[in-house]
Amino acid sequence: MIRCEQVSKNFGNARVVDNVSMEIHEGEFFALIGTNGAGKSTLFRMITGILRPDEGTITIDGETVYDNVKAKQNFFFIPDDPYFFANSNCVEMAKYFRSIYPNYDMEYFKSNIEKFGLDPTAKIKTFSKGMKKQAIILLGLAAKTKYLLCDETFDGLDPVMRQSVKSLFVKEMEEREFTPIVASHNLREMEDICDHVGLLHRGGVLFTKDLEDMKCNIQKVQCVLQRPEDEAEISQALDVMKVEKRGSLRLFTIRGTREDVATRFETLKPVFYEVLPLSLEEIFISETEVVGYDVKNLILE
Repeated sequence: MIRCEQVSKNFGNARVVDNVSMEIHEGEFFALIGTNGAGKSTLFRMITGILRPDEGTITIDGETVYDNVKAKQNFFFIPDDPYFFANSNCVEMAKYFRSIYPNYDMEYFKSNIEKFGLDPTAKIKTFSKGMKKQAIILLGLAAKTKYLLCDETFDGLDPVMRQSVKSLFVKEMEEREFTPIVASHNLREMEDICDHVGLLHRGGVLFTKDLEDMKCNIQKVQCVLQRPEDEAEISQALDVMKVEKRGSLRLFTIRGTREDVATRFETLKPVFYEVLPLSLEEIFISETEVVGYDVKNLILE
């Protein structure tokens, strides 16, 4: 487990990460969502021991990370702009990483490089941005570390390659003890794969929650009511987070199970109603508005 406890980081007078506390458990696909400048990259660099927190502690499987070689062998970090040695090719980088990670799997790496159609002997500096991202992801997966931390991993990949990389992550999770942790500003990118999500905003974590629990416990109901007073009755009986009005149409966002919400609407006998599925984007907008933040214009991609 990765644990951050009251972690903060300043650069000069700017507080980039502010009192962050969260846990990332083994075997889950964790997505750290945040706007550009929210502090995602800085937090990742502290988790991986590149930067030392000004305040708070970070541990991986119970061990502090900064200046701890043993702890760092448990993860591979892929930054937004990965570094490769000058004039190196993929095979040379793989040999370098093999000298660091004791479980490095060269056969696995060579097999995936071939599947992705990358030339293992070509100089990486000749690759496009997307090809460089593919290369570092394959290099990182071959390290066979327990944790893989990826900063904006899918940025620069075309849709086909994005799905291919996601499939690789899922396959690794099925076959071994593997926990991918991805920082992204794109909610739609993460929705179909992540198990647990955290929202980082203005340097602080607003919340971390299980995605399935979030989807099961927030409902969107579109309806036309029989009487104007029915709206107040719904607000009194249920945990209404938001109401939107479009003429006679009402759109309720309600915290609660689908069964409880549907039962209540059935008793009111509206002209019509339907419970609609929510996207991760809609859930996050609703949750952030409840705690006093309006991020809907920032997280839509």
